[in-house]
Amino acid sequence: MSKPFLIFNIILTTLTIHLTDASAVLMEKADKKPVVITSQTLTADSKNNTAVFEGSVVAKTNDITIYSDKMTVFYNNSESKISKIEASGNVRVLKKERAIFSDEAVYLEDEKKIVFRGNPKAVEGENIITGTEITFFLQDDRAVIEGSKVILQNKQGLK
Repeated sequence: MSKPFLIFNIILTTLTIHLTDASAVLMEKADKKPVVITSQTLTADSKNNTAVFEGSVVAKTNDITIYSDKMTVFYNNSESKISKIEASGNVRVLKKERAIFSDEAVYLEDEKKIVFRGNPKAVEGENIITGTEITFFLQDDRAVIEGSKVILQNKQGLK
């Protein structure tokens, strides 16, 4: 078996990556939902345990969709799971009726959070929150905003 094929086979085995037209399905453990990532190009680096997706990147799970220009996925080979995802360039994260926009975002698996930096803005309906950094805790469905500015639309009006 040739070395490039062996490396590719190891990546497929450890992460269950299925490649089709520069798209991939990254599956963690069987009890977790898959992360489906599509892009124009994919560069897999088994030595550094990374996969770099570039060009019109879209990552989807069952309830979150992340869009960006570039996304680097860091994975733990021994545990066969994603440890971190870094997204940069026109980052947009959608979850239900919420959207968060920023220049960059970092997802940390162990902490189950996404940290947004670079002009982050959260939008829910007509309400907008901006700040210097927005940290969204996925399990708690809560956010912490540093340097916040909040614009709430008051539909009731003054009487």
